[in-house]
Amino acid sequence: MTGGGSDGAGSDGNGGDSDTPEVDTPEVDTRDGDLPPTEPGWDRETVAYRGISRRLAAHYLTNLGGTLVGTDDPAEATRVDGDGWRVALSAETVNAAGSISLTEVTAAFAGDPDALAALLPKYRQKAMRAGG
Repeated sequence: MTGGGSDGAGSDGNGGDSDTPEVDTPEVDTRDGDLPPTEPGWDRETVAYRGISRRLAAHYLTNLGGTLVGTDDPAEATRVDGDGWRVALSAETVNAAGSISLTEVTAAFAGDPDALAALLPKYRQKAMRAGG
C-alpha cells in the first residue's frame, strides 16, 4: 500500500529495519478519510437521514447483525461492522428551515455487493421517518 505517513511497521524507530516478519494480509483501502475501509471487490454507498440520532442509527445496524467498533455506547458509535460490511457513522446539526435545525446522520457503507444488497433496504426502512 502506498501513501504518506508511517504506521511504524518495519522500523525500529532508530532508522533500521525491525526483525518482525511481514504478514501477508489482504489490502484494505483506507484512503477516504471518514469512509470505512474496504476490501477488494467491495462497493461503497452513502446515505443520510434527518431526524434520527447516531445512537439510533447504530442501534438499527446492531439489530441488523452489526457490532459496534471502539465503543459499547451506541451514542458514541462511529463505526459498526457486520458480516461482509462496515459502516462509518457521522452526525451533524443542519438548518432545515429558518430557525429549525435537525440532526442529520450519514452512514457510509462499504461491503460485499451481495451483503449491501441485503442490508441497505432493511436499514433504509428502519431509518426513514414519515411525517404525521
